[in-house]
Amino acid sequence: MDLGIKGKTALVCAASKGLGKGCALALAGDGVNLVITARGKDALEATAEEIRSKYGIRVTAITGDITTAEGRAAALAACPSPDILVNNAGGPPPGDFRSWSREDWIKALDANMLAPIELIKATVDGMIARKFGRIVNITSAAVRMPIPELGLSNGARTGLTGFVAGIARQTVAHNVTINGLLPGPFDTDRLRGNFIFNAKKLGKTVEELAKARAEANPAKRFGNIEEFGAACAFLCSAHAGFITGQNLLMDGGAFPGTL
Repeated sequence: MDLGIKGKTALVCAASKGLGKGCALALAGDGVNLVITARGKDALEATAEEIRSKYGIRVTAITGDITTAEGRAAALAACPSPDILVNNAGGPPPGDFRSWSREDWIKALDANMLAPIELIKATVDGMIARKFGRIVNITSAAVRMPIPELGLSNGARTGLTGFVAGIARQTVAHNVTINGLLPGPFDTDRLRGNFIFNAKKLGKTVEELAKARAEANPAKRFGNIEEFGAACAFLCSAHAGFITGQNLLMDGGAFPGTL
């Protein structure tokens, strides 16, 4: 399927690896020029060169922390008028809520709620003026089914989801959509980090936990970044203008609900 976005420009956050990289690869495959960000320069530059070599599109790599004002300013200076915005940032660490301070909560909110809102605020009016815009927020399956040890992430990402539910209904008349992608267990560093945390707590090996988690999923496996990116690219496509304010759960069927 031709997604109808060849020649558009996308700002993809935290795109050096994992789910952000999957989204960047999928968009590049449909001819979208990219500005990608991440904190680690070496991994980011390697990803940028990989995408340039494979797809022959423009890729600008901006090293910085998108959860900070400085990081956002650098990204927006390189890409002030994106047609597509993919919000993404690493989640806060797991732990026990009894040990979290106000500072921990503010840091989580800054990274996983307020930073995406600031980027939306900086770019959405330009999208409205051009009569095209696609915003995808990478959040978490925990928005639907909270994970106890990830309470900081549960709270911050659910807050972003609630905010977007309102504004997505205001922008869609201008062909600007805002949706969420809710990943479940994907084979990423984040998932492996959670296994390490729980392995220490439960006295088991990381391999034992990973095998059990995969087997417990209806799909009997973890997701991969390529299929996640493909879903993101469709939500960013010219064909998805009637989809807004939605949250696509990608968890292999793990959530047991009907709706």
